[in-house]
Amino acid sequence: MNRPVSTDAELVIDAHAILGEGPLWDASSGTLVWVDIEAPAVHRYSPSTGETSTLPLERPVGAVAIRERGGLVLAVQGGFWLLEPDLSTLHQFAPVEANVAENRMNDGRCDTVGRFWAGTMGVDARPHAGSLYRLEPDGRVERVLSGVTISNGIDWSPDGRTMYYVDTPTKRVDAFDFDPTTGTISGRRVFVDLADAAGSPDGLTVDSEGFVWVAMWGGWVVRRYSPDGRLDAAPALPVAQVTSCAFGGPRLDDLYVTSASIGLSAEDLREQPHAGGVFRLRPGVRGRRPNEFRG
Repeated sequence: MNRPVSTDAELVIDAHAILGEGPLWDASSGTLVWVDIEAPAVHRYSPSTGETSTLPLERPVGAVAIRERGGLVLAVQGGFWLLEPDLSTLHQFAPVEANVAENRMNDGRCDTVGRFWAGTMGVDARPHAGSLYRLEPDGRVERVLSGVTISNGIDWSPDGRTMYYVDTPTKRVDAFDFDPTTGTISGRRVFVDLADAAGSPDGLTVDSEGFVWVAMWGGWVVRRYSPDGRLDAAPALPVAQVTSCAFGGPRLDDLYVTSASIGLSAEDLREQPHAGGVFRLRPGVRGRRPNEFRG
């Protein structure tokens, strides 16, 4: 599997997730929120206590965002749902492809204005079945991109003027010009071509210096790219299926990384006993506090 020789990653949750995804730091509670898509649940991990609480769900959940008024907004199969501050009351907010049973929601994130962007994909990853959507604070939903295969990592530059986006099978990270006022995108271009890299791009995050961190599914690493697209670092993980990453901790200098165990053989699992775990790296740079949904 082209495994890197060494890693400084610390296992913080030996979760054995089937498809761990969507890490997000909740500064108000000092916890890391993340999801398991295939064993549908929202997990909340407290680094200060080492404890994890879990909210099981009845449908696959691809991503979550912190709500400005408390609680979470969830991108689940069929649309966007709101989890109230009591963390037990859940109700539908805006349908998305609710009648397309063969599709589900995948990765997502909020922009600086508080809109939640999340995409869809076919549950069988069939080509061009998905789209990228933008959820407005008032509940309106707009399709921004169509013909997507696996809508994945998304984040913005520190000035909010560039949006980075992954459609995994393209083996690229693309960049768009972004208008924060209107939420429109234009000028799509290749930010990083990963055709020759081990693995495929999955989730991503942008740090406080504007560098882009990309989780590499099947690549055993996260890769850090400068704003002009140069590879800066590639810290290794002890698992192959690296799914996403997010900065957290009181100083936002911990990089949390999720992973998956789905599809691994018995031999793979012997080599990777912590597949599906959540890991922490301390790369010496800081992230940014995640944007919150303003609906």
